[in-house]
Amino acid sequence: MENNVEEIEIYECPICQGPGILEEENGWCFYVMCLDCGCHTAESAYKNNEERYVAATKAAQLWNRGKVLPSTPGD
Repeated sequence: MENNVEEIEIYECPICQGPGILEEENGWCFYVMCLDCGCHTAESAYKNNEERYVAATKAAQLWNRGKVLPSTPGD
């Protein structure tokens, strides 16, 4: 059974309540980003397909708990 990362729940942005999106970066990590204000989580890396869903879940958990980095320079 394969886990579908598209089924992971992503809450609204903890900063502006805009929509968050789970992004995959070139087959090595996931992060969640706000489509309105641009804040994002830290990257959650994976090394193989078995770790992929776990990394996506970790990124979503960071986001859903409000652990985000603002998009403003110098922060």
